[in-house]
Amino acid sequence: MLISIDHGNKQVKTVHHAPFTSGLVCSEVRPFGGETLTYQGRYYTLTDQRIPYRRDKTEDERFFVLTLFAIAYELEAASFYGAGPVRVQLAVGLPPAHYGAQQKRFAEYFLNRGTVSFTLHDRPYEVLIDEVGCYPQSYAAAITVFQTLQSSPRALIIDIGGFTADYLLLRNGEGDLSVCDSLENGVILLYNRIKSRVAAEQDLLLDEAEIDAILLGRDSGQPDAVSQIVRHQAQEFVSDLLSSLRERMLELKSGKVIFTGGGAVLLRQQIEASDKVREPVFIEDIAANVKGYQLLYQAERIGRHNGY
Repeated sequence: MLISIDHGNKQVKTVHHAPFTSGLVCSEVRPFGGETLTYQGRYYTLTDQRIPYRRDKTEDERFFVLTLFAIAYELEAASFYGAGPVRVQLAVGLPPAHYGAQQKRFAEYFLNRGTVSFTLHDRPYEVLIDEVGCYPQSYAAAITVFQTLQSSPRALIIDIGGFTADYLLLRNGEGDLSVCDSLENGVILLYNRIKSRVAAEQDLLLDEAEIDAILLGRDSGQPDAVSQIVRHQAQEFVSDLLSSLRERMLELKSGKVIFTGGGAVLLRQQIEASDKVREPVFIEDIAANVKGYQLLYQAERIGRHNGY
């Protein structure tokens, strides 16, 4: 069974399940409540406290355990409960700037583990990960709207994630890997700026969910002064990000500029208010990368089958 997973620094995303925070707590005894997975005699519970940013997600087992949650959710969504181990093919991705150096190690992180046994929702699972395809983020998101981009002479894809903002230039629908990189300008940086400013000026401890609510125009329960700080910091953050892209000689006022990722959805109002982008286009689906991984894996498999 093909399962596509986007291991974000802020959230883990799959095709059929709601995104969940990239955070978990390990315990030697079964905790009360929460989404708890049992693996190798330990209990892992999802939490809203994300794992601190790490450039290399293979340093420990936490992202593998998050992968087991994602696999179980996808198997549940497909009502896939067979006897014996389920053979799983994983489609995953990395930021463009990290792809060349890390893609082999990231793929191997999931392989050669044999049959993996774990329990979630009191249901036992046995999975055998027998193949992993790893693809560049941003390009994967662009694949989901390929029909609208293949005739464009130049399109810039900007994927705003948790810790990085990735960009990739497409020429007539083909990725130009000489014009791609990852800036450490993701929304986690914005969250930290906002928290510090609100704590200093209003003596309040704001959490990320409250910041999201303000930026998305939802009821946050916060005073107007706090909301103003959040929006002002978000506008400055977007301005700084777009200026950084312009300093890299990326043209934002002509051609197509496509924004994708959860950060782009969160900051859409600020991006549209900026005078540094002429006509921003948004991919609203925050699971665009994960769906793109799936499409790229399937295309790669067809190519192998046909001998390409």
